Amino acid sequence: MPIKRILPDWISGFMEYTENSEPPILFRKWTAISAIASALQRKVRVKWGTSLMFYPNMYIVLVGPSATGKGTAMSPALDILSEIPSIRTSAQATSLQALIRRLKETNLTDIDLHTGAQQFHSSMTVFSKEFTVFLGYHNRELMAALCDWYDCDRKWKYETISRKTEEIIGVWVNLIAGTTPDLVQSSLPIESIGGGLTSRIIFVHEEKRSKLVALPTQTNEEAKLYKSLLSDLEKVAMLSGEFKWTPEFCNAWTDWCYECEDYPPFNDPKFDGYLGRRRGHVMKLAMILNASHGRHNLTLDVPDLQEAIKLIKEVEIRMPLVFRGVGRSDSASLVQRAVAFIENSITDEIPVWQFARYFGNDMDKPMMDRVVSTIEIMGLAKVVNRPGADSYIKKMPKKEY
Repeated sequence: MPIKRILPDWISGFMEYTENSEPPILFRKWTAISAIASALQRKVRVKWGTSLMFYPNMYIVLVGPSATGKGTAMSPALDILSEIPSIRTSAQATSLQALIRRLKETNLTDIDLHTGAQQFHSSMTVFSKEFTVFLGYHNRELMAALCDWYDCDRKWKYETISRKTEEIIGVWVNLIAGTTPDLVQSSLPIESIGGGLTSRIIFVHEEKRSKLVALPTQTNEEAKLYKSLLSDLEKVAMLSGEFKWTPEFCNAWTDWCYECEDYPPFNDPKFDGYLGRRRGHVMKLAMILNASHGRHNLTLDVPDLQEAIKLIKEVEIRMPLVFRGVGRSDSASLVQRAVAFIENSITDEIPVWQFARYFGNDMDKPMMDRVVSTIEIMGLAKVVNRPGADSYIKKMPKKEY
């Protein structure tokens, strides 16, 4: 018997519910995606081939300067999740040992609605408004554990300092967090960027709030919508079993895989690992979107794939900005800050003295000469010296980039 839902689409309902708020659209949209994943847990899956299994867990990190609405976007979803007892969340700040203990204590039992088979799983969502607080700085042990948990192994073992072995059955970890570009770069070892944990993360980058909301009071319609979102997410949490797919989905998937290979979205070594996992991200998204639409037939079709591809492409446009300025050169971050300063200038000609005054606390003259010289070589600007007058940095038109 099909499960009846109130809303035609959970993500659209969440976007309507949070419309009278300041966070960017993408922050709100990907928060909704994470909320659905939290409800699905390890109870649904796609068996793809002989040994490949996809589960709907995702690592999503909202990235933007302070006060762009990362925490504000996440709060409504956390309010809904906290009212559903079967959805387990972790503390925002915790140690690896405490996290393992929390996972181990999350003993959940699932009955497949189609086969009646019983399985045990340890499903948990990490909901952290400050990713750096949760992850710490260069915490390689926790990063390694998160990498392992992403693949949702049937059994996961950990040997403690006292030589005791902790074993978790049916591990499943979903993560959503917020941070700033500076903090995400400082918290991750430079050698880890491009692979490891970063290849498993969808970075959602925005630079400013979508709008100003002076009176964010909840209306009667929003209160009613909240109850509908809560009711429908409880029904999503009841889903269990293997996803099937239509022949059309399989054909569209094959075509898209070849397109991925021939036309990657990035030509940047920092995203090599992400590109290798991009198909997995899209498959997980297709499962989540299918659950969001409320058909409850656990059958993937072409519209699920098309919407998943559209979402991933939409977020990939700004994803490279997360690691802008990351490099082994001691001037890499300064170069990117200087480029941003020049690009955002309202005039095409910036006096050198103005540039020097702006960066005076960050660069001495030798470093400033190196940075400006690098920008000239990149073709983004050039220094024009005028006898008897101020020298200036001239912004190059985009067609010359």
